[in-house]
Amino acid sequence: MASMDVSLKEMMAIDGAVGAAVVDYNSGMALGTLGGSKELDLQVAAAGNTEVIKAKLRTMEALQLKDSIEDILITLNGQYHIMRPLAGRGGKGLFLYLALDRARANLALARHALRAIEEKIDI
Repeated sequence: MASMDVSLKEMMAIDGAVGAAVVDYNSGMALGTLGGSKELDLQVAAAGNTEVIKAKLRTMEALQLKDSIEDILITLNGQYHIMRPLAGRGGKGLFLYLALDRARANLALARHALRAIEEKIDI
């Protein structure tokens, strides 16, 4: 099991990573962050992406989909933003957020790495 700090460092070690956070989507608060910049305020990103997660969960409920979100990807011209809800019992209501520089990142490898980090994180 990995601590949140170790998991954030592992997220930032992914090629192209520019910011990482563990977010509580019930409150919209980032429980931990690493990276970011003047252009990427991770606290603002955590709050805004909480709304994305909640909207998708509401839509799934309205459609009566008996499934779970693996991840949500937002593709910008220069960045990828990945949100991955934590599936384990300790992670209920939390998600991993990773922002990547699109020119330096490999999306498939980043998603694979996030899945591995999710399996080890202990919150």
